[in-house]
Amino acid sequence: MFQRGGPPASIRRAHCALGEAMKTPIPAFAISILSLVQVFGQDSARLENLRGKTVMLFTPHPDDDTFCCAGTLYKLAKNGNRIHIVIYTNDDKGSYDPDMTSERLARIRMHEEEEACRIVGIPKESILWLQYHDGMLEYANPRDLVEQVTGLIRKVRPDVVLSVDPGSDYVRWHKTDHRMAANNTMDAIRAAEWHLYFPNQRLHDGLEPWRVPEEYYYYAGKDANYFVNIDDVAEIKLNAAAAHVSQFPPAVDKYRPDWDAAALEKLKVELRQLDKKDGHYVEAFRRATGFNQE
Repeated sequence: MFQRGGPPASIRRAHCALGEAMKTPIPAFAISILSLVQVFGQDSARLENLRGKTVMLFTPHPDDDTFCCAGTLYKLAKNGNRIHIVIYTNDDKGSYDPDMTSERLARIRMHEEEEACRIVGIPKESILWLQYHDGMLEYANPRDLVEQVTGLIRKVRPDVVLSVDPGSDYVRWHKTDHRMAANNTMDAIRAAEWHLYFPNQRLHDGLEPWRVPEEYYYYAGKDANYFVNIDDVAEIKLNAAAAHVSQFPPAVDKYRPDWDAAALEKLKVELRQLDKKDGHYVEAFRRATGFNQE
C-alpha cells in the first residue's frame, strides 16, 4: 500500500487530478475527500437518487471506496439500495511500524473497513474480500482473476457498477493494485454479458450472462463527467475516512487503534477549510453506459 519516500499511500492515492482547482496547499488526501467541482441538478434518474437498485462497487484496497465514494454510498444506502462492496486486496503492507506484521495489519484493515462501511450504512455482510495481498494483485493470474469477477457480476446482477477508472493518469501511473483492479473490473463487465465467455459458469453454476446498465468510475480526474453533491453528508464522509486510522500519522508510523483527539480535529479542520468551487462539495465520476462514455 505504501511506496518508499513521500507521504502515506492513502494520502497519495487519494489525490485527484481535480487538485489544480485548489488555491491553497492542503493534504492531497483532502482533495479526493471533498473534490471541488461543478454540481449538476437533481433528478430521480441520477445515481444518488436511485431507490431499490443493486449496486456493486469494486475497490483495490479497503479505503479507496471511502475516500472517493463514501458520500454517494451513504445516499445510496439511505435510499434502500442493495450495496455490495468487493475489495481486491487485504491491504496487508501499509504500515511503517517496524513491529507490525502482515497478518495483524490485514485484520486491522478489515475492521477499519467494516467500521467505515457501518458509518455510511453498509453492513459488514455486504463486504466481499478477494484476499489478494497488497501490492501483488498485478501478479495474479489474469485469466483467473477476470473469470472470478465475471462470475461475481453474473451472480449479483448489479444495476450499477462503481470502480476505479482505468484511463486516469493517476491510476495508470500510481500503483499495480489500482491498474490491475481497474482493467480487470472493466474486462469482467465486458465478459459478463457474453455467454461464450467462461461458459462453465452457466453450465455448472447456473450463472446467466448479465449486461451492466450503468458504470461510474472514480479517480476519473480530468475525464470526470458526473458529480454527486455531498454538501449534506460531508461530515459523514470525514468520519468514515477517519475510521481508517492506521493509514494516517501517528498510527501509520507506530500503530495505535484510535485517534489522538487533537490530531483528529486538526485533520477535520483542514478538510473543512477547503476552497469550494461554486460553493459545493462533490464526488466526481466518469459515467459510462456499456462501452460508450456519455
